[in-house]
Amino acid sequence: MSSLEIDIVSDIACPWCAIGYARLEKAMEALKDEMSFSVEWHAFELNPDPSGDGEPILPALSRKYGRSEDEMRASQAQMIEIATGLGLNFEKLQERYTRNTFDAHRLVKWAGEQGKQTAMKMAFFEAYFGRAENISNPDVLIQCVEAIGLDGDKAREVLASDQYADTVRQDEAQYQQAGVSAVPAFIINQKYLISGAQEPETLIKAFQEIAESA
Repeated sequence: MSSLEIDIVSDIACPWCAIGYARLEKAMEALKDEMSFSVEWHAFELNPDPSGDGEPILPALSRKYGRSEDEMRASQAQMIEIATGLGLNFEKLQERYTRNTFDAHRLVKWAGEQGKQTAMKMAFFEAYFGRAENISNPDVLIQCVEAIGLDGDKAREVLASDQYADTVRQDEAQYQQAGVSAVPAFIINQKYLISGAQEPETLIKAFQEIAESA
């Protein structure tokens, strides 16, 4: 049985990152009899500015991409449909605000030391896209931590300190230097880059080719 190491560069504020992982899960499930997988998450910030209270997502996206709010609403609606088909909760996708995710990334690193990195990431996706919660707010982050069975008091200590801040910054710098400028990005066996939220069939084919060449 071949084993693949998958490093995922993503942001909690990136809907395609949640969709990309749901598609990856389908690919891994389809290949579970022929290969084993290990997954590690790495930080990327779409909105690195921690100041301010965020702004409604549709005007923010409209300005960023130079398209009308109606166009952005239509593309978000399409995303909701894709996500729902994959079993993801994107119910409040269009009601969220832009948020800085630095502290959430720190907690993903912390949760990783307890074997719950993916669970932490999923809880944050659900809070942000499913409930439009403020994922830069410590109370929201702690609720997510407790929802996956980790210690809220310990997580609060992490947030009150600068623990994992350097780890997150090193992560971001490393993948930016490696040329990752958009997310999600999947690095397979530290060698092959797959960009974007590819369909399960595309991933299956790529993984089989990589396993054969190894």
